[in-house]
Amino acid sequence: MSEVLDLAIELCRRASVTPADAGCQELIGSRLARAGFAVEHLPCEGVSNLWAHHGSGDPVVVLLGHTDVVPPGPLEQWSTPPFEPALRDGKLYARGAADMKGSVAAMTLAIEAFAREHPDHPGTVGLLLTSDEEGEARHGVRRVVETFQRRAQRIDHCIVGEPSSRTKTGDTVRIGRRGSLHGHLKVRGVQGHVAFPKQALNPIHAFSPALRMLTRKVWDKGDEHFPPTGFQVTNIHAGAGVLNVIPGELTVDFNFRYAPVSGAEALIQGVEAILVKNRLDYRIAWDLSGAPYFTPPGALLDAVSRAVHGVTGIIPRPDTGGGTSDGRFIAPMGAQVVELGPVNATIHKIDEHVAVADLEALERIHRHALQNLLLKAPPVAAPSRRR
Repeated sequence: MSEVLDLAIELCRRASVTPADAGCQELIGSRLARAGFAVEHLPCEGVSNLWAHHGSGDPVVVLLGHTDVVPPGPLEQWSTPPFEPALRDGKLYARGAADMKGSVAAMTLAIEAFAREHPDHPGTVGLLLTSDEEGEARHGVRRVVETFQRRAQRIDHCIVGEPSSRTKTGDTVRIGRRGSLHGHLKVRGVQGHVAFPKQALNPIHAFSPALRMLTRKVWDKGDEHFPPTGFQVTNIHAGAGVLNVIPGELTVDFNFRYAPVSGAEALIQGVEAILVKNRLDYRIAWDLSGAPYFTPPGALLDAVSRAVHGVTGIIPRPDTGGGTSDGRFIAPMGAQVVELGPVNATIHKIDEHVAVADLEALERIHRHALQNLLLKAPPVAAPSRRR
């Protein structure tokens, strides 16, 4: 087996359901320390964070990933146990194989090989890992960035290992993400008996016209790089626990995935204007999960695109779709950020898997990208194998 597959299997054996790390970062940190990296563990509120770097000075190139995974779901629906990695038909099956322990293994092997082959390389190469990406994302990269800012630690280029590809590894490179804004709304009514509605105020009925307006409103039309802003209700709850009582309160959770053309403040004002227009008695709390970011054509996108093409023959398609990633915390540091990883077709699903050949290709792509950013060097050789 190849080294990258060995490491991916070892990581996938660890049941690191968010925010647990289950020893993944200790394994990687020990490995990189032996390779001459400065390794620092930055735990925060039960979350594991690892910062390993080699070299000094500018530019600072960082590979970013996470060691936590989503819960496996019903175990009986898996063909093989989710934390007992299995190889079938050239694919690695396990929870986290694609999202994103396979990428973490590829990035680790790539950065280790780069430092070994170019011990006196210019600039700084680093690997940043967290166990808080799939969960609340409050004590992971967000907190590490605060530490970096206090230290005046900069990042110039960041490659996030999220599974960005659609049908073939390398066919898509994410060059930005929409912002994510959550709303937690409570609409107050007056509880009463269903037989005497005039003596009560049903908050469900009162909110219905506002919900219609919120879902039908065109918030923006996007722009040349981003799709239009989307509004989605994720939960509505009311009720007193019996069938003959009009509830006194309605709670609604909703989310905006918004394009840069709509700022968070404009969306907040737009929602509250609709609530006021419908004369609702309400309270609302807002949670900005992350602002949108965009990386235009430049050194990073060029380096990654050339690396993909050199290894796979594919010219990647720049894209800003999908959800959010920890890149949203790195971009405000002034860094260029792109995302490159394996095919995302099975992430978060039963029988999640990744092609072994894709892991080996990803290792070569990351090594090639580091060379493109920091060196004038020949293409990366084929990945090493052990019998």
